[in-house]
Amino acid sequence: MHQLNLLFVALVMSVVSSVGNAQTPAYPSKPVRLIVGFAPGGAADYVARNVSVALGQALGQSVIIENKPGAGSSIAAEQVAKSPPDGYTLLIASPSSISVNPALSPKLGYRPSDFQPVTKLTSSPVVIAVYPGIGITSVKELIARAKQDPGGLNYGTSGNGSAPHLAAALFGQVADVKMTHIPFRGGSLAIQSVIAGDTQLTFGTPPSVLPMIQAGRLRGLAISARERSPLAPSLPGMREAGLPDYAIEFWYGFFVPAGTPPAIVQKIFDAIQTVMRQPGIKAALAREGTDVSLSSSPAQFAKFLAEDEKFWVNLVKSAEVTVD
Repeated sequence: MHQLNLLFVALVMSVVSSVGNAQTPAYPSKPVRLIVGFAPGGAADYVARNVSVALGQALGQSVIIENKPGAGSSIAAEQVAKSPPDGYTLLIASPSSISVNPALSPKLGYRPSDFQPVTKLTSSPVVIAVYPGIGITSVKELIARAKQDPGGLNYGTSGNGSAPHLAAALFGQVADVKMTHIPFRGGSLAIQSVIAGDTQLTFGTPPSVLPMIQAGRLRGLAISARERSPLAPSLPGMREAGLPDYAIEFWYGFFVPAGTPPAIVQKIFDAIQTVMRQPGIKAALAREGTDVSLSSSPAQFAKFLAEDEKFWVNLVKSAEVTVD
């Protein structure tokens, strides 16, 4: 009889376990949201839209993009930080929202520890471009004009603390010039201000700037890498442009809320690896001046972030940049 009772208990436990497993469907079982901290048309949005369809196919569920611009992408970051850690809310982010803004704005509603890094996606320089009617045709001429009229040149960017803002701040340090920052709620808005002549130049992301240069609506002066790049072959690097001590690149990566189960993080990581190695994705990003740059694992991305944060925070403090 005792043995019969044990068999009965084992049978009940097996049924309970089966029911529990049936109530926990395999991830993902519904669409996944990808939150973009900038308005449509900028670099983050461009990368997200190039990746989202293929990522949905790799995961077996739709990936829906939601643009949440504002506060240098901090609004989007806070939303993701406070979302359930279930893998259904992803953030595409640059150093500004992950490292810079939290370090310099204690009042923000999130910290870097609120995120689980998944992988780096891309890396690229910024492009220095000017309003064609201003009569500046080179970096040397830009520096000369800025020295002649300190603060007289206005540059538009995608927001306080954004990668373009920090690229401009570093340029000011290295070239020893003063220019006036005009922040916008997204890269495309900043570019439109330069096209209209409302601001005179931008340190813009390649997807925002290169099409306008090719169309003749902006004049490209250089890219912020030291050497000329096949990503933008018509533009000199900074060594060729006459400012060899200046170089800066920025990245985009994927993050999920802290506490997301490791198996889900790994599944997202594996899917992204598959997507970003597709020739069509790499070619589409390269056309807009963006390189695919993947992490070898979520742990390796986390280690990279720990070192990368030091560079950006030191830059902001040394350049006395303020963020929202």
